[in-house]
Amino acid sequence: MAALGLALSVAAAAPASAHPHVWITVKSQIAFTPDGKVSAVVHDWVFDEMYSAFATQGLAKPGELVKREQFAPLAQENAGSLAEIGYFTTLKIGGKPVEFGSVTDYWMEERSDHLVEFHVTLPLKTPSSLAKFVTLRVADPEYFIDFEFDDKNPVKLLSAPPGCSATVAKPKPLEEADKTKLTESFFTNLSPGTNFGFKMASSAIIACP
Repeated sequence: MAALGLALSVAAAAPASAHPHVWITVKSQIAFTPDGKVSAVVHDWVFDEMYSAFATQGLAKPGELVKREQFAPLAQENAGSLAEIGYFTTLKIGGKPVEFGSVTDYWMEERSDHLVEFHVTLPLKTPSSLAKFVTLRVADPEYFIDFEFDDKNPVKLLSAPPGCSATVAKPKPLEEADKTKLTESFFTNLSPGTNFGFKMASSAIIACP
């Protein structure tokens, strides 16, 4: 699966005893048109220390941060691979999933804390009229990658109609005994279509009057 360019390499370097192998902190924005339609989802994903250290190897001089232009080939590779699986992103308006159009706004860079950030804008194929509820989920169904919304700034609304608000609903945490079961063997033996990662994913809920 591992659509992210270096995910398989990182997995090889990670302990092979349990999922997930890559951890991503998500900040998302829901953009609206001037007439109140949903137009795009803007993601900023921050990768864990191990992925970040692996991804930045050899791309900059010692002591320098890796800039967007140096990351451009990997950003392009990730954007292309992720497009095939919808960027792990499900947006539903009034309970119905919407389709995203072609992506042109994306980049990667190393932050001052040495974590790698991936930015991408997912435009809707057609801006959609707002329903009472909009839900956003970012999840890897195979749970190779663990996506978690940022604790402080998980979801922002850009030019939303008055009265709209966003909250994040988190799944029930696993018991320690259940966590020990998340071995490679466990995931290898899962039936196709189990989509275990969806059960572990948080959902952002945008409510409007």
